[in-house]
Amino acid sequence: MNELPKGLEEFLTDAGWGGAAIDPIPGDASFRRYFRIRRDDGSTPARAMLMYAPPPEEDPQPFLEVGAWLNDNGFRAPQIYHEKPAQGWVLTEDFGDDRMREWIEANPSGEIGAYKTAVDVLSTLSRTDPGPFAPYDMDVYLREVGLLVEWYCPAMNLSVDDNGFYAAWTEALTPLIDAKNPGVTVLRDYHAENIMMLSPEKDGEAAGTGAQGLIDFQDALVGHPAYDLVSLLQDARREVSTQLERDMLDFYRGQCGLSGEAGDQFEADYARLGAQRNAKIVGIFTRLYKRDGKPRYLDLIPRVWEAMERDLAHPGMAPVARWFDANIPPELRKAHGGKVA
Repeated sequence: MNELPKGLEEFLTDAGWGGAAIDPIPGDASFRRYFRIRRDDGSTPARAMLMYAPPPEEDPQPFLEVGAWLNDNGFRAPQIYHEKPAQGWVLTEDFGDDRMREWIEANPSGEIGAYKTAVDVLSTLSRTDPGPFAPYDMDVYLREVGLLVEWYCPAMNLSVDDNGFYAAWTEALTPLIDAKNPGVTVLRDYHAENIMMLSPEKDGEAAGTGAQGLIDFQDALVGHPAYDLVSLLQDARREVSTQLERDMLDFYRGQCGLSGEAGDQFEADYARLGAQRNAKIVGIFTRLYKRDGKPRYLDLIPRVWEAMERDLAHPGMAPVARWFDANIPPELRKAHGGKVA
């Protein structure tokens, strides 16, 4: 993977960036590769990001379409400088190095302000007509949670009731499906490693939706507004305190006017989607280890289980909680956070 992909320099020349310096960036959990491009000839911009998302494993077209929709609607996705999606190449604006996660580590007093800004983006999305994207429907929810019984349970040598699993999830998620219409644009991987800090935050105050750049949004669907909030506040990769989660949930509810029965319904859906997303992540992280040889994700699983246990405690998750108690013993989940041995 240290070799440059074939066609990279030709693409850069065609884009007007011939002869620029090329610095590979460590990859994520996908087949995509990223490179920082720098030129010192006085041209502006002097830096860019190059994404290589080669077919058939990847398709950059959704990234281009969702990014265009976000920018057209007042959000901050990278500008596109040049593209050849059929070959997997996209040259974009460089948002810099300040991911929200590392920025907060260096500026801990700005944590609340950073999260308020990130939540403000979601409250604005909830008031924006959804984009022309596919629905986040029951079939997608069930396919995603199925990763847990497909990968995690075999890895733990557990023989489980598959039919009961899907029946329990269908029962728990049906009220959520009924409540989400017409839905909102859901970015689906909205967390502190996919939010870029573009301007300083004020301590404890939101800085406006343009202060943070959005990346890794190519899988956007039209779904429930609680999903991205769960993704942000039950972050698998960064420890978010239960107090901060509660404060930001209250902040979101205030921004969206969710009080009384509507607020209770939203919190129930938040728990449903938290459990759904966390079950999916346990399955994905196990697959990354078992299939793709990436053991570093195993260390994140205990945090995911801890959040999922909180979600399962909500009365709206009772059918799924009963299935977990019968098929994945609580002592196993609590012994080491359900981490794959």
